Amino acid sequence: MPISDAFAERIIRWQRSHGRHALPWQNTRDPYRIWLSEIMLQQTQVATVIPYYERFLARYPDVASLAAAPDADVMALWAGLGYYTRARNLHRCAREIVAQWEGRFPPDAERIATLPGIGRSTAAAVAAFAYGERAAILDGNVRRVFARHFGMAGDPASAKVQAGMWERADAELPAPGPAQADDMRAYTQGLMDLGATLCTRGVPDCARCPVRETCVALREARQHELPTPRKRKAVPERSAHLLWVEHRGRTLFERRPPSGIWGGLLSLPEFEGEDAAAACRRLGVEPGQIDRLDPFVHTFTHFRLTATPWRVAAAGIALREADRHEWLEPERLADGGLPAPIKKLLCDRRQGGLF
Repeated sequence: MPISDAFAERIIRWQRSHGRHALPWQNTRDPYRIWLSEIMLQQTQVATVIPYYERFLARYPDVASLAAAPDADVMALWAGLGYYTRARNLHRCAREIVAQWEGRFPPDAERIATLPGIGRSTAAAVAAFAYGERAAILDGNVRRVFARHFGMAGDPASAKVQAGMWERADAELPAPGPAQADDMRAYTQGLMDLGATLCTRGVPDCARCPVRETCVALREARQHELPTPRKRKAVPERSAHLLWVEHRGRTLFERRPPSGIWGGLLSLPEFEGEDAAAACRRLGVEPGQIDRLDPFVHTFTHFRLTATPWRVAAAGIALREADRHEWLEPERLADGGLPAPIKKLLCDRRQGGLF
């Protein structure tokens, strides 16, 4: 049973008065736009997402245009947003909607959740915002709100705690009724807003919280204990060497495999060991001057990469796998679909000029 029957009503009232109402993906019932925003917002902050969302819509205004787009174009538009599996699943999902659903989103959360890259919470958010469906969400922000408000200890990623939170999420939904659709939209957005703006990870603003009267964490002064911190694992270390090959004012790039880190993006060719000259020749590049640059570190979700770039002035070119490679002029680096750390490397260290 809910701790407070008024939990949902308080969230709804607060959201209508104090929540966010002017984000680019709000005030629409278009499931395509809602879905696009929900995928982009996974593990990514609103301020970062907004320009990507607007560029995506400008290029692909509907699911059919996204489904018809070449893979490389989609990945290039996503470049810099990170977590590239999201982009690959986004593209797969669009194609499945066109092929299996005649270009229309499925009409309920249960069937939306069968699409590639869409889990239970995302499906419920799309269904709530687009169709007013009475379906529970449980993203990272909502898990934090529930853990604190209802005093739910334990690793939020564990199956047992997850099951308890889903049970709570279902129990706290607004009651069915004539205003269900509008209430569901306000409640769903309100939970998201509360976790993003007040019940934050670092310094929760309990004084302005609309459900503070019944919050277990506030009553017991456990705001910084809940959610229970996950046990930190040692971050694996990896290393790589990168060839920054320049020839006649252009830089050589290699299309990465569709899966794995930076999947589908253009990046600098990698090699093992520290013999850059031999790596160039295997590639089909006759090296002239070679400079070893300072390594840089980039942290991914599951490991930390130390990359050492080697800047090479090519004396001759006879690429062995030309179809995997592409030359870009300096003015194309900004929108060439490069991983963010590679783009930063090239832009930050180009002050010395091209070879």
